[in-house]
Order: sequence, then C-alpha cells, then structure tokens
Amino acid sequence: MGEQPSPPLRASVRRASRLMEAAEAHTGGAPAWQLAREAGLEQDAAGHLLRALTEDGYLTRLEDGGYVVGTLLDRLRAGSPGEGVPAGVRSSLAALRDEMSAAAYLTFYEEGEIRVAEIVDGPKAPRVDLWVGFEEAGHATALGKCVLRELDDGARGDYLSRHLLGDLTPRTITHREELVRQLEGLSTPSVMDREEYALGTVCIAVPVYSGDTLGSLGISFRSDRMYRPTQAREALLSSAARVSRGLSFTL
Repeated sequence: MGEQPSPPLRASVRRASRLMEAAEAHTGGAPAWQLAREAGLEQDAAGHLLRALTEDGYLTRLEDGGYVVGTLLDRLRAGSPGEGVPAGVRSSLAALRDEMSAAAYLTFYEEGEIRVAEIVDGPKAPRVDLWVGFEEAGHATALGKCVLRELDDGARGDYLSRHLLGDLTPRTITHREELVRQLEGLSTPSVMDREEYALGTVCIAVPVYSGDTLGSLGISFRSDRMYRPTQAREALLSSAARVSRGLSFTL
C-alpha cells in the first residue's frame, strides 16, 4: 500500500488548495483560465473545483466572471473559541448529523495514535458510549479502521505492533492477519464496523485530510435502524470533501 498514489480525496483537496492559493494572489479577481494555469490544472478539472469552491463559500464569483476568495475562508481561519475544530468545519459535521440523523465524528492520526477531534451529536442523534478510548480501539471502530486502511504498510504495522486487538464484543476482529485482509479487500473508500465496538451500534467512516495529516469522518447509528449504505456513503464523501477543504485552508 505504501507505493499507491495519493487517494482521490487528498489529490482533490491539494488541487483545490492550489486554486485557492492562486485566487488569494489576485485581490481584484482572476478568471478561471488564469487560476487554472497558475495552479497547474487542466481547465475542465479547474472549472469543476471552482464551482464546488464557490458553492461551498470558499470563493466568490464576480460579475465579470473572475474569482476572489470568499468570506467563509476568513471565518474558518478565525475558528470559534472553545471549539476543537474551526467553526465552519463543525458546521459541516452538524449538517451531516442532521442529514443522516446520526452522530458525526472526526478523528486524526497524530503521533502514531488515532484520536477523536470532535463529536457532534444531539437528542435525535446520540453518540455511542465511548466505554473504551478510541486510541485503544482503532481495530474495532469504522473511524479507526478507515485510518488504518489508508496508512502505508510500515505505519500500519507499527500501529498494530503497539496495540492489543482487544475483544470488545463477540464481533470484534482480534487477529491481525484477518483485520489486514479485511481492510485490503475493501473496494470502496468507506469502512464499516458492525457492532464491533459496541453491541447495538453500527458505524461507517471515510477518510479526511488536514493538509497531509490523515483522519476519518464517520457516523454511528443503532444496528436495528433501517439505512441505505449508498446514501450514507455519498453523504459522508460529500461532507469529507468539505471538511478536508476547510481544514486544509485553515493551516
């Protein structure tokens, strides 16, 4: 896995970051073709990203067709006192919670550990009981397995060598070879845990990036709740793109 190219989400965030950097250099605005050239992108790819950045509020399109940095970027950089992540990113988590009626979680892989950065829940979307810390349960949570899946072989091996694959429920994978086989056999960017961390709870997660720092974005819900995996995956991937852009632009 260490030789694989950058995941599509990270590559997209990097392209969007280059466009934002180009736009910031033109306080009076610049047309799409100029931003694409300065960012080193094909015009079609740049056009798609410019539309997405404008819809999300990171850019503003002027009457003459030029683009300037939007006010959302200033709000993201300012953040919100007392919050673990920028206000705009937390708003994306809240929107995901409301759309899916499920608690939303954000984690990062820092200093060799998987750590929860933010949880956004509510009366109709309660969080899972964190009876075992996420740092010790990476093998049993969708959020943790999502991070482990994205790591290269060396980093993943280092993590697994330092963490006991504890038997949290009868469904928990406790054998390293089985866990790695499951992660490498996945064909989509989403990862699930089906009552592996807590009985009665299912989680699904996708990767996010804060610059080059890997993380995961996920939701949890009761195992007896009817849901559509495709809908959940699409909502998570859309939110992950927004969260990754917001995190990257606050660096």
